[in-house]
Amino acid sequence: MEKSGRISEKVIPHLSNPIVRNAVKVKASVIAYATEFLRKKGFVELLPTIVSPLTDPLNHEVFNVRFDYYGTEYQLTQSMIFHKQLAVTAFERIFIVSPNVRLETVEKKDSGKHLFEFTQIDLEMKEAKREEVMDLIENLLVYVISGVKQSCKKELEFLGSDMKVPSIPFRKVKYMDAFQEYGGDFEEILSKRAAEPFWLIDIPIGDREFYDKLSEDGQTLLDMDLILPGGFGEVLSGGEREHDYEQILRRMEYKGTSIEDFSWYLQIAEEEGLVPSAGCGFGVERLTRYICNLSHVSLTRLFPKVPGMDWI
Repeated sequence: MEKSGRISEKVIPHLSNPIVRNAVKVKASVIAYATEFLRKKGFVELLPTIVSPLTDPLNHEVFNVRFDYYGTEYQLTQSMIFHKQLAVTAFERIFIVSPNVRLETVEKKDSGKHLFEFTQIDLEMKEAKREEVMDLIENLLVYVISGVKQSCKKELEFLGSDMKVPSIPFRKVKYMDAFQEYGGDFEEILSKRAAEPFWLIDIPIGDREFYDKLSEDGQTLLDMDLILPGGFGEVLSGGEREHDYEQILRRMEYKGTSIEDFSWYLQIAEEEGLVPSAGCGFGVERLTRYICNLSHVSLTRLFPKVPGMDWI
């Protein structure tokens, strides 16, 4: 009973917080405009996969949730990367408004940008290159922010946000150039200094997972992160995908990834074959936080799940 009481003490004032109510309205418009844009571009919407025999291994520490169901081990979906890659064997362009559960460690609670239950808009394009995805996202952001500024004038005014529609194309920054100039905190430094969103590209092979496609230099990947200005940081990750079975195995060996854990995916890759594709996923709460100029992503949800904190 004591724990439930503590939760209630947090939830009731959160539900009545006018900042939260206005931000949630803005978030609904963000989703509406983003999905409208993608449908206009010929994308087919798929429903999310909540549990699966495999999910994104990620490249940072989280608590993994596994459970047995009639002899099959399932996991909570941490991202739909593999399902997207398989889906473009059936459709040319797909997207998913995808709930994600990533049980982040407690030190993430004060970052302002972490929840352990959040929503991504995931998309994937068959036979696409990284640059095509980047161009699509730049135009999507212009569409979303322009639409939200028109439809949510009162909400943005209440929140004190005068969001600028970004100009395109966005600037591109190579990971190693930024690292060499600013050190390990380069993303935070560049985000705080930036006036508009920019791309971080050519991330080193050791900093990403085996499904990101290796570039010709053998050291960097054909991937990208989208960094928001004003210190809001990363909002999107994506890139081209490895689709050759033998190359996938080599990349898994390099990363020390368990072959057994991905046997279902590897069997399809070997027997049926995968197709070249590229895609990305962007955080709905992070984008909403930026548009609303909020201190924490928890203010964009009625029932936020902050790492290390009790919430309904």
